[in-house]
Amino acid sequence: MTVSVNLDRISTEALVEQFFRKTEGRWKSVRRYYTLKTGEPQEVTSFISIVFLEVEDPRLVELAKRHELSEEMALCCGSYVTWESHYEGVSRKPAKGSTVFGVKGEVLYRDRGFATPKPVIAQYKFTNPNTMCLHTEYDNSQFDEEIKLVGDKYRTRQTIIYRDGEEMTIGQYLETRLD
Repeated sequence: MTVSVNLDRISTEALVEQFFRKTEGRWKSVRRYYTLKTGEPQEVTSFISIVFLEVEDPRLVELAKRHELSEEMALCCGSYVTWESHYEGVSRKPAKGSTVFGVKGEVLYRDRGFATPKPVIAQYKFTNPNTMCLHTEYDNSQFDEEIKLVGDKYRTRQTIIYRDGEEMTIGQYLETRLD
């Protein structure tokens, strides 16, 4: 049975809160990046931990300060994400990191970007309650990402990275819930 949801009747913030709550937990992410100029794929396995953040969480308060938001612009909710990534076929140390996401309206605030330690913002929307699309721009780069929840145990992600208006890299991810 298919359930139809009128997204116009559900606030964007309510959708993102529900989405962030559903993604909370530990995940194994298997991804492949395709560099379009060379065609060379790179495989990466990551272990990701996601914690849902309530409105008053100190990490969200700090994120709002980094983005110079007033108290009236308090972030409604967010996620704290940590990861450890292992690169296949490349002699490279595992990469570890963390990031904080927070939302207000249709803007997703991050404490850092994919390729910068500086705070960045993304525009986001939902095509349905289980699919979040993000668009981020900084330093002559653009990132379009789709994150789709598939039942309770899986999610897929796809990222397209552009530099100076040209498609450079496509990343495809299959993520499996560990708990």
